[in-house]
Amino acid sequence: MRALLDHIWLSPRELPALADEVADALLDRVSAMSALPEERRRAEMRSEVEAALRGALSRPEPETLAEGDGEYGSLTRERARQELFAALTTGPALSEESLASLAPLAQRAAWKLPTGVQAVVLGAPGELRFSTDTLGDALIGITDGRPCALIPDPDPEARPELRRALPRGRAAAVGHTVPLADARSSLRWARRLVELAPDAQVLFVEDHLPALLLLQDESLVRALSTRWLRPLESLKPAQSARLETTLLAWLEGGGAPEAAKTLKVHPQTVHYRLRQLEKLFGPVLRDPRSRFELEMTLHSRRLLGQVRDVQARISRRARTAAMALRPMDVAREARVNGR
Repeated sequence: MRALLDHIWLSPRELPALADEVADALLDRVSAMSALPEERRRAEMRSEVEAALRGALSRPEPETLAEGDGEYGSLTRERARQELFAALTTGPALSEESLASLAPLAQRAAWKLPTGVQAVVLGAPGELRFSTDTLGDALIGITDGRPCALIPDPDPEARPELRRALPRGRAAAVGHTVPLADARSSLRWARRLVELAPDAQVLFVEDHLPALLLLQDESLVRALSTRWLRPLESLKPAQSARLETTLLAWLEGGGAPEAAKTLKVHPQTVHYRLRQLEKLFGPVLRDPRSRFELEMTLHSRRLLGQVRDVQARISRRARTAAMALRPMDVAREARVNGR
């Protein structure tokens, strides 16, 4: 079983075909499934098998260390690399002593411990391989069913090569460069970014640091909104949205002319809205600290709205795909039942 997992860990495209083979082999032995139509039986069995294999891949079994010399017994090179990836990316932060203790495992994995690493995460299951000529000997692993990689001592100028190396048409996020002992931090933020923006594009954490900081906790965003935007609650939604947009443009630009350019409206329109905002917020708009918190609140709300829009589009596409497949499933079952 371990050899099988080692194989499909590095070649996840083979997993569906393997699940088909296992499902075919098991169908004759599962009497509880015999009352179901053949196609439905096979589909359900295949789904269960594939889910079990993916679950096993996301939770690698710990190896037993050899006694005495501290070396990692009979681990294969690929299994040692998987264990090393898990040791670097899970659990508490690594101390210098803990990092030094991984040297025998790294030697077994034929992976030279680098000074720093950069995490890469795919948004969905898929094959993840890199050329050692351009990006070094990346350490590949799986976290929560997502293929991940740790790029050793990354070159900050290698973004184009990294983009080309990732699968096309797939969502991916690239973490910030961190010391090896803090590899889990780069992985954590790359995972968070790919969850926030799951469209088919490659995103870099370093380009989205403010968004990631502001969106760490939606409940805090709501608390900020309740505290600072209460004066807008009495307005109609359309008017509130206009004033909120104008206020953010004014805070970002530093003045009415700049806000007018951003909003593509006449400066007098901005002046009129600012007079309304002055009546609603009063001296708050003249206090530097209050202005900073207001701008942070408005940025958070805008980013959260963008994330929700993206997630809503994905949900709509998924529902559309499911509805398109449903007639095919009905027709298939009808054929199986002879109707």
